[in-house]
Amino acid sequence: MTMHVNATDGPVQNARPLARALPSIRRLTRADIKAVIAAGIDDFKAAPQFGLFFGGIYAAAGLAIVAFEYFMDWTFLVFPMTAGFVLIGPFVAVGLYEVSRRRERGLPLTWSAILGAIHGQSGREIAMLGVVQVFALIIWVKLATYIYAIAFGLHPVAPRELLDVILTTPTGLGFFVFGNVVGAMLAAVVFSISVVSFPYLLDRDVDFATAMAVSVRAVLANPGPMFAFALIVASALVSAAAALFLLLPVALPVLGHATWHLYRRVIVSG
Repeated sequence: MTMHVNATDGPVQNARPLARALPSIRRLTRADIKAVIAAGIDDFKAAPQFGLFFGGIYAAAGLAIVAFEYFMDWTFLVFPMTAGFVLIGPFVAVGLYEVSRRRERGLPLTWSAILGAIHGQSGREIAMLGVVQVFALIIWVKLATYIYAIAFGLHPVAPRELLDVILTTPTGLGFFVFGNVVGAMLAAVVFSISVVSFPYLLDRDVDFATAMAVSVRAVLANPGPMFAFALIVASALVSAAAALFLLLPVALPVLGHATWHLYRRVIVSG
């Protein structure tokens, strides 16, 4: 007796999720970047309570970290930690992506819906991607510590003295330039793997590695617009953090909402 195997069994079923996990990438323009920032502002204005909540948590965590560094006399880590703190912004903003998603689809905005958006397999994958970002932050802090130790030794330098050294000595200038170059390189990697991946995980049933790959593809396909968006995000968040984190409750939600709209523009729905 001959057994007939349905051609749709096995390989096709395995290929179908792969097709969903690897969508087409749209080409972006500068006009798209302006549009997503405007859409982010609109979302924040429409539901400020959620933005202020998530942004407030982000700001409070940043203040707590800086206060701890001063308490431990690790003042040399204040600047790199403030800059590196930006790296975990996309993870903190997941709830904001859900606000934008629900507004886009006409769904009700309730606290239970927003706070309960991350669950099941999607929640686990988002958490894994969050771990990747935290790991990147730890790497950056370690690198910053090593760079500082190479330039100034293991003894702490007062902030004003450190600023004088940076502005008036070759060693200080080299420390400042090299540290910022290393930080920028790490930030570029983190941005590439996360700018699209968090909204993608929230919206689609895929694993975090696939989401990171899609995010990198989106960045590589749109280097100019993505660089412009990254520069806006980094400038806004670092400036907001430098102002004693007081502007983060506004900056984070606007940029978080904008990131959702960037995802919707660059990823072709499938």
